[in-house]
Amino acid sequence: MTPIIRQIKELQDKSFAELKQLWRDYYQAEPPPYRRGFMLRALAYRIQELTYGGLPERTARKLDELVAEASGAKLKKRVSAVTMPISGTRLVREWRGERHEVVIQPDGFDYAGRKWKSLSAIAQAITGAHWNGPVFFGLRKEQKSTEAA
Repeated sequence: MTPIIRQIKELQDKSFAELKQLWRDYYQAEPPPYRRGFMLRALAYRIQELTYGGLPERTARKLDELVAEASGAKLKKRVSAVTMPISGTRLVREWRGERHEVVIQPDGFDYAGRKWKSLSAIAQAITGAHWNGPVFFGLRKEQKSTEAA
């Protein structure tokens, strides 16, 4: 049995309070007031999404268009969100020959014995320059400008 399947199967044995805490860990938000069955399915999906990746951006955009068309609502521009790894994940980056390690926590980040609120602040502390934190730590590719310079 793969670790992902084991992790998903273990959800069945968790109490509702434990599921709510997992929700906080995986989604970095308070759990919605839904029943256990919904939370089990949503957490199982999130575990898979974090491991294998979510929907391709093109598919997500198409779903947004279909929902807007069906509801008659105006389609909002989709903002690509950074998928933050789950709590406990260690991000490691080498910068100028020095190894830097950040541990993701439910309420922020641990780096160099301190609590931090953003990866960008940590990246700036490491480099001395403004960096997009998720780009610096390899969670997202740098966006290239399409405008002519």
